Amino acid sequence: MLNRAGEACDVLKKHIEKDNIIRLISHNDADGLSAAGVIANAIKEEGGQFHTTIVPRLKKDVIRSLSHEKYELYVFCDMGSACIKPLNSLKGDIIVADHHQPSKTVAKEHISHVNPHLFGIDGSRDISGAGSSYLVVRNMDKKHLAYMALVGAFGDMQYSNGFNGVNQLILNDALESKTLDVHEGLKIVSKATEPLYKSMAYTLNPPLPGYTGNLEASQELLERMGVSYGIPFAEFEEEEKDVIKRELEKINPEIFGNVYSLPHEVPALRDLEEYSAILDACGKNKEYGLALSIVLGERDKSLEKALELQKTYRNELMKGFEWIAREGAVQLNSIQYLYSEDKVLKSIMGTLAGVGMSAKILSDDKPVIGLSRLHKDIKVSGRATRPLVELGVDLGKALSDASVNFGGQGGGHDIAAGAMIPYEAKDKFLHLVDEIIEEQMNS
Repeated sequence: MLNRAGEACDVLKKHIEKDNIIRLISHNDADGLSAAGVIANAIKEEGGQFHTTIVPRLKKDVIRSLSHEKYELYVFCDMGSACIKPLNSLKGDIIVADHHQPSKTVAKEHISHVNPHLFGIDGSRDISGAGSSYLVVRNMDKKHLAYMALVGAFGDMQYSNGFNGVNQLILNDALESKTLDVHEGLKIVSKATEPLYKSMAYTLNPPLPGYTGNLEASQELLERMGVSYGIPFAEFEEEEKDVIKRELEKINPEIFGNVYSLPHEVPALRDLEEYSAILDACGKNKEYGLALSIVLGERDKSLEKALELQKTYRNELMKGFEWIAREGAVQLNSIQYLYSEDKVLKSIMGTLAGVGMSAKILSDDKPVIGLSRLHKDIKVSGRATRPLVELGVDLGKALSDASVNFGGQGGGHDIAAGAMIPYEAKDKFLHLVDEIIEEQMNS
């Protein structure tokens, strides 16, 4: 994979040296925005030019629109591997830096296809889209950008009590470049800015079962502990911090461990996971320009606005967790599903599905399928757990195979995937996914 990324790097360097404007297309989540940041920063540092577009999906009309443009190099970040067939027809050089399951179509010579699955590496846990993008620029002496690939890995929930696979190599690069520090600490969010009870409720990875998504329960726990719930964790005396740490470790031992921070960053972006959450909030609110400003180092008002978006997003998540705690999921034989037409819930369905299981708000013995109605279509977000994957669950394959039966499309990872289907196919689609998952677990 490093050799393939090195070949892609040579292609990128060639076009920068020719002073060609590089066409950059990336995904709209925290991983995709980090991936765009890695490539864009590398081009900028080399004196090159780029034109960036952020999209939620690489649909046929997006590729059709690109085919009418006259660029010499197109770079697709955190997407593209499932669309090799239409990309084969695109003129000009192409770099695909992705980590999702690739299509079976072989890329033509003008495409440098950098994807871990092509080399037997697990793209759902060992490297993110931002990681694949980082490998493309790594040979240009860009180890100082490695931390941004880890921001993407956090965004794709690839951190689980440590980094695995290629992410470990990327972590070593970040440490070597001295842009990243690792120290032991409490892994709750916004330790210096939010009251402690909010920090606990807002902490998604690792979750605090019973308290993640529940402001009231978090407040009551701190009252029982005899500590103030209304001040940030950073403002407590050391003795009180020790008490809090011990109690939270009882809820989830993983809440204390390695914390990854950027010593030279502004306080709001110092913690890698916080950085990822801020990009995620920008993506969820379609404020892609804001996210790109942040990853390119243009802060001030951009960061201020992004933090406001994050606050709103967190409030929406709290309402979402209240909803799933109250309503629960609809149970089928091998899956459970959530469905909503609510404007707020639609944008956070994937997070509710994934964190709902890990925080024990929903049962974790079946994959969760989140369904959001978008006019005549339904957006599908599927989440599983690592133990379910080990039992045979592959959501990417299940959603891909089921959606094509109804004129839709889908795919992703074994543990997290998505699809788009026509609204009228909802019930039949769910029953087909249920059958496919049952078959996967029994085979």
